[in-house]
Amino acid sequence: MRARKKRAKVAFVTIGQAPRDDLLPEMRTWMDELTAVEFGALDGLTADEIARAAPGPEDHALVSRLRDGGEVTLGKTWTRDRLAALMERLDADAFDLIVLLCTGHFEGVRSRTLMVEAQRVVDAGVEAVAGDGRTVGVMVPLARQMDEFHVAGVGARSGGYHVVMAHASPYSDRRVEDAARDLAKADLIVMHCMGYTEAMRRTVASVSKRPVLLARRLVAAAVAQLA
Repeated sequence: MRARKKRAKVAFVTIGQAPRDDLLPEMRTWMDELTAVEFGALDGLTADEIARAAPGPEDHALVSRLRDGGEVTLGKTWTRDRLAALMERLDADAFDLIVLLCTGHFEGVRSRTLMVEAQRVVDAGVEAVAGDGRTVGVMVPLARQMDEFHVAGVGARSGGYHVVMAHASPYSDRRVEDAARDLAKADLIVMHCMGYTEAMRRTVASVSKRPVLLARRLVAAAVAQLA
């Protein structure tokens, strides 16, 4: 009789607060059975401490979700330092895989444990289908992130694709349809935040009449093959 495969033990790390009941349950429908443990960069912090993590004028802004469903905007530098410390702790906990649930790259955040970085997965997936000069519509949560976004640089360096952008928060506004209309002239659209849901993806596809890539589905597909 064949031995039953041991469930992989996977750490899912959000830059907001865990658990992410708006995110992980849907991702798990696209993955095999595994033992999931959730961690948040904001776990254990007071409201005042979280407020001090807001981005300054020169820092990049990141958006995530609090445990109560509220939106939070964080500075990338503060988040990077917080994640680096968290990864050290997780490396000691015998996980088979760590999944960083944020489509932002954090220089210096490393793990001895095999790690899936959402941004690298999403950007590689986009370049694979758009790297021949296509126009990619990129949806991000905040207007200020449109100026801070660097995927256009990746496309330019590789001779890949042209980027046009629109913003719509998955947590606090109702601009998803407006953003879809703004991006309707692109060849394809990528919803570049883990907070966007499959229902939102379907709305964007229906409004724009364009193929749409959803960050959380791309990441779930990678995890499904590794865990």
